[in-house]
Amino acid sequence: MTHPFDAAQDLRDAPRAAGPRQRPKDAATLILVRRGKRPEVLMGRRAPGHVFMASKWVFPGGRIDRADFAAASATDPSPAARTRLEAEVPPNRARALCLTAVRETFEETGLILGQAAPPASVAGPWREFRQAGALPDLAALSYIARAITPPGRTRRFDARFFMADASALLTPEPTAGSGELDEIAWLPLEEARALDLPAITRFVLGEVAERLTQHDRPLPFVRMVRGAHLVSHD
Repeated sequence: MTHPFDAAQDLRDAPRAAGPRQRPKDAATLILVRRGKRPEVLMGRRAPGHVFMASKWVFPGGRIDRADFAAASATDPSPAARTRLEAEVPPNRARALCLTAVRETFEETGLILGQAAPPASVAGPWREFRQAGALPDLAALSYIARAITPPGRTRRFDARFFMADASALLTPEPTAGSGELDEIAWLPLEEARALDLPAITRFVLGEVAERLTQHDRPLPFVRMVRGAHLVSHD
């Protein structure tokens, strides 16, 4: 089964803006899923003051940081995730993208996708994660989608979407996090689809729903080619 991508809404979500041409920055997003009769996903609403996607409901995520290239982890990415990522980027960047998804989720929601480990004192954005007594569990991540923001936008990202089961979390419920998301909640899939969502978030929600029963689906890649949106599957 396939689900459509709303190209018209995608252009409305982030209208073209004047200014220098922006190159897409590598970013990673994490979709946490609680399975059951009514599967739930973790989502947050972006604060109204944001330049990009203000007040929209999204999954936690953000751009890659230099510290993600050197951060320790409890496990390595799964062979399937590593193979797909390394077809796009060098191995060190593939691993760093997995770490970005875990770090950004912790920063924005307080949730730790990791395994217990002795607290460690490190500098930079991984400091609080390591002080909480955890190391990232990269093996829990499945790489499920990729999307590049269209040209001419104030923010452009080459975003990789990862999915993980909530059973891999050390902390079961979110906190206020960094404040980038002004509301955070576990939502049944059907309720999540009724929210004010960016087009790419709605598309990935459809992908999540299908992957709950079809784990080996081809990976969709959404981008703009010669002025038109293209969705390909690898």
